[in-house]
This record gives sequence, C-alpha cells and structure tokens, in this order.
Amino acid sequence: MTTAHDNWELPVSEAELVRLTQDLEDAHRSTLPAMRTGAADLTEDIRAHGSKAEDAPRDPGRRRFLVGAGGLAAAFALAACSSSDKDKSASSTKDMGNSPKTSASSLYTGDLKVVALAVALENQAVGAYQAALAAAKAGKLGTVPPAVATFVTTAMAQHADHAKAWNSVLTGAGKPAITNVPLTNQPATLAALGKAKTVGDVAALALQLEDQAAQTYLFATYNVSAPAGIATAASIAPVEAMHAAILHFVLGQYPAPDDFLPVDKAASPALLTV
Repeated sequence: MTTAHDNWELPVSEAELVRLTQDLEDAHRSTLPAMRTGAADLTEDIRAHGSKAEDAPRDPGRRRFLVGAGGLAAAFALAACSSSDKDKSASSTKDMGNSPKTSASSLYTGDLKVVALAVALENQAVGAYQAALAAAKAGKLGTVPPAVATFVTTAMAQHADHAKAWNSVLTGAGKPAITNVPLTNQPATLAALGKAKTVGDVAALALQLEDQAAQTYLFATYNVSAPAGIATAASIAPVEAMHAAILHFVLGQYPAPDDFLPVDKAASPALLTV
C-alpha cells in the first residue's frame, strides 16, 4: 500500500539545500550585531520616553531610509520570499485564523504591542519547528532527508535568537517576557501541524508562518514609532524572508520575486491575547 510518506521526495538536492542553509546561517550571523544594537537602543528609548502612543505620527521617508540601512541583502531576501502560487498561500493563511480579531486589554501598548506580537510570532515558529522535529523522530513524516532536518534546526535556532532580542526589550521596559504563543491563530496552527503527514505538509505550513513573520516585520517598519524599533525589525525581516525562500525550494517552487513585498499576510496586533 502506497502512503503519502512514500510519495514525497525532496525536489532539490541535499547538497543544494545544505548550501542554502549555510548561506542562511551566514546572513543571520551578519544581522546579529545590528539586531542586538537596535533592541538595546529601543529599550533605552522606551525607558526614556515610554512606549509611544499608537497614533504617533509616522514618517514614511525615514522608515524607508532605515529599512534600506538593513543592507542590500534585505532587498534580495524580501523579494525572494514570494511565490507564483500566491492565491493558494493567502487562502491557507486565512484558514489558519490570521484575520484580525479583537483582543482583550493588553499588558503591552504602543510600540511594545508590536514587540509583543513579534515575540509571539517567533515563539510560534520555534514551536512549529520543534513539533516537526518531534514528528519526524516519531516516524510520522516518513523518511526525512538529513539536509531538511538541518534546515529546520537552523531556522528554529534563528527564531529563538529573534525572540530573545525582542523579549529583552519587553523586560527592559518592565514588562513580562513572553515565553508561550498568545495568539488567537495558535490552535489552528497546532491543528494543522497535527494533520501533517509528510515533510511537504510541514514545509507548506512553515512557509505560511515565515511569510506571515516577514510581512509583519515589513508592516512594523511603518507602524512603530521608535527609529530603533524600525531598525531592529528591518534587520530581522531579511532572515525571515530567506527562511521562506528556502521553503519554496523544499516545496519544489521557484521563489519568483515581487517588485514589492506585500503585507496582506502580516499578522495584526489584534491577534495577541495578552
């Protein structure tokens, strides 16, 4: 009897996936100094001036400059994030509960609400990759190529680094760190993970999460008041987009570039339940 496990094959060579994963790790490490500096500067700014009102005036020109300061890698990686199969991906994300909902009164306001959302999204990705590794170890996904496991482990560690940086801002502002996934779409995400039967199923779900994260960071550059917060988001977004680009290859999809990265899949702060 043929199963879904038997039908899935890695559409790229393991050697190519290993190379892409190493490029990803190199890019991540190159962003760490800017990410940590941005997080520290944001913490100091919030201590000095508060978390800023959510209706603070926006300065699109300055935001474009700060996003550009993230480097040329940002433009390449963010462009590579999109696939030609956008309608299907957008529909799947909607099914996961990404549409805005009204949350309860939050512990986090102004810029800190966006920071809290970033932590929750990073924790969600870490948990998804952890669940994928556990399912693979239990034999629930069939044969998992070693290069895929290496990519998953690498991406998971990078998401944990991002969550740590954002949590340092929350605790530096006297707010609790977020160690779980306080998002209204988390039950749907867990349900989708539980239904995954192949590496391809997991990769498709992970791609939705990575697209959501990358676009949320782009959205944040236009909705965060503090320049340090904008710079921090801009330093992380390219890495999230590179995760997505690699997942497209794992799914056998060439990551066709967009002239502009959309934000239709960006998570809303209203998804927060804290």
